[in-house]
Amino acid sequence: MTEISASDLTLEEKASLTSGADFWTTKAIDRVGLPSIMMTDGPHGLRKQAGGTDHLGLASSVPATCFPPAVGIGSSFDPDLLERVGAAIGVEAAIEDVAVVLGPGINIKRSPLCGRNFEYFSEDPLVSGVLGAAAVRGVQSQGVGTSLKHFAANNQEFDRMRASSDVDPRPLHEIYLRGFERVVTDAQPWTVMCSYNRINGVYASEDPWLLTQVLRDDWGFEGLVVSDWGAVNDRVAGVAAGLDLEMPSSGGRTDAQLVAAVQAGDLAESVLDTAAARVIDLARKAGERPAVEGPLDVDAHHALAREAASRSIVLLKNEDAILPLAREQRIAVIGAFATEPRFQGAGSSLINPTRVDAALDALTEIGGDNVTYAAGFAVEGGAVAASGRSADDLRAEAVDAASAAEIAVVFLGLPAAEESEGFDRDHIDLPAVQLELLDAVVAANPRTVVVLSNGGVVALPFADRVPAIVETWLLGQAGGGAVADVLFGAVNPSGKLTETVPVRLEDNPSFGNFPGEFGHVRYGEGILVGYRWYDAKGLDVTFPFGHGLSYTSFSYGDAEVTVREDGDLGVRVDVTNIGDRDGREIVQVYAAPVRSAVQRAPRELKAFASVALDAGETRTVKLVVRREDLAYWDVRVDRWIVEGGEYTIDVAASSRDIRSSVVAEVEGDTVALPLTLASSIGDVVAHPIAGPIVMQALGDLMGGLTEADSSAASMMPNDEAMQKMMASFPIGRLIGFPGVDVTHEQIEQLLAGANAGA
Repeated sequence: MTEISASDLTLEEKASLTSGADFWTTKAIDRVGLPSIMMTDGPHGLRKQAGGTDHLGLASSVPATCFPPAVGIGSSFDPDLLERVGAAIGVEAAIEDVAVVLGPGINIKRSPLCGRNFEYFSEDPLVSGVLGAAAVRGVQSQGVGTSLKHFAANNQEFDRMRASSDVDPRPLHEIYLRGFERVVTDAQPWTVMCSYNRINGVYASEDPWLLTQVLRDDWGFEGLVVSDWGAVNDRVAGVAAGLDLEMPSSGGRTDAQLVAAVQAGDLAESVLDTAAARVIDLARKAGERPAVEGPLDVDAHHALAREAASRSIVLLKNEDAILPLAREQRIAVIGAFATEPRFQGAGSSLINPTRVDAALDALTEIGGDNVTYAAGFAVEGGAVAASGRSADDLRAEAVDAASAAEIAVVFLGLPAAEESEGFDRDHIDLPAVQLELLDAVVAANPRTVVVLSNGGVVALPFADRVPAIVETWLLGQAGGGAVADVLFGAVNPSGKLTETVPVRLEDNPSFGNFPGEFGHVRYGEGILVGYRWYDAKGLDVTFPFGHGLSYTSFSYGDAEVTVREDGDLGVRVDVTNIGDRDGREIVQVYAAPVRSAVQRAPRELKAFASVALDAGETRTVKLVVRREDLAYWDVRVDRWIVEGGEYTIDVAASSRDIRSSVVAEVEGDTVALPLTLASSIGDVVAHPIAGPIVMQALGDLMGGLTEADSSAASMMPNDEAMQKMMASFPIGRLIGFPGVDVTHEQIEQLLAGANAGA
């Protein structure tokens, strides 16, 4: 592609360049040799539509490898695995001449009800940011761009194109923007996709604070901002705010609006030049990738999908080591999901897989004639449902199979109709017919293993009644083989939960504030999202964030923490595989200040590592807690602040399984706020520079006040109580107090001197 700049284009060409040519491609400008490029849906595979195009996946797509969606692969806690999968997706995109894959999605799982949670990694921004950055690096290593989405505070499907996410500054920065910042600063995605929703009343597609100040000025984003498909409310306002590309095509309608706005002086042409230049730059980057010839190595990518799926599985419970299964055991496989797998979510990310493995086939391949099958229930639209058999007959057949077996493996889960892009769930319960089936099977054979297939968290009322539970989420096209690998022990499970499994929906922090009403949803839980809430409130959970078992066991030594020259914390801990199987442990590091001036969670995840250990092996695991990740958003100064003082550093196997704790001293950032007559005495004393200046004077004033108000002083049990009361007393109110010999001028002079010193 020849060197092209916005100055080479007419006003009309520049305006046209900043919207799509059709549903998936940008416009070409043949006059200057600018080519069109194609974008396609992702994020866990390539969804390049063939023939007619639409956003809901109704039109057929070219076959592509369906890797585990984020809900599954996130449980690997392994950036290297995410990068490998991303590179494979990049290869498939390059073969199909796709310039940008729309993903990854890293929105926070604020509520388990969000219908699109299967596309998102976690309830924690560090997990979302680290894994999202790895996915971006992987795809872009192949010369294919990514589109980080959905920016921002897009945490529900209900009324998603209009609803305002009303969220205070601290949680907005600390929870909902932090992951995006991590991906942008660590991986520089080619594009960022702005979301449908409003944020505090302003559409994301026309919010200059979000798209320019935060994304570009604060974080240094270098790429292009594209709208979610149909997310543009006002095209002129969007371009002015920092939106570069409207998708899909508006048929020229909004292009004409831009031209008219420039001609009327309502939009500076230089702003349009900037947007057009970013589209040109995106086309340039796409054109630098050499042509990639197929065919796709379907077998190799399917094998990678199987590996990723096996690493995504979380062993929630395994009493009496009932798992792994033995080939010689008589095994009853029960549940329609064993033959009709749910392996991905519905909506725009629906991949047309190159093949699909069913769990029953893979289990039978290993267990042979020892494996029997009963459907147990029907999935709407599936083969069992088409047979017309009654629920009673299916359940009776399952009970007979369980009674004749040594162990029953029951596949339960959410039907596709219950979770999808476009709508949220009403509850977190499994279908009643499945729970009734499980009750009957357990009564017939207490040695029952439950295998779950679901894109969002489900309630587990049977957790104390079955000896083993395996959470497989949605595992992509190779999930059936991966489940068999884990159940029979060919793969030792190592996944851990990236979201809490609550006892009941009502315990979730967003309950009562989700999904909002009359176009507004209040994020009333603030920073206490997910495990932060459950731990702060001391609530029982079914399984905590970070939990996941193995067929082996791991012991942790005493952790060591050092403060490095750059302010980051280096954490070292010896981890030993004390079992007789090779395995993998996910070591987690949480941190919290011992004392804080603001509300903080009891602990927050700040680093993690996935570590493979042979049986009996000990390895020193080294992790880094970035200094900036210890910061909170200080609303007084609108910036990140690291509080100085002692921090508790917990090395853990989950948020509630702390293996070693160390206290580290962290140097804090200076926050110097101007002192006024409204400043409290506590503010004045705590001021890092002004405090020493006024301490002596305040001592005299406090003494005078105590003598003057002896009745008040007599009511205080001790001097500490008096100090606590006076800490919130505005210093200007001392003027005129009986017995306090101080004037307005003296206080003003005192504060002026303190502020000058600061």
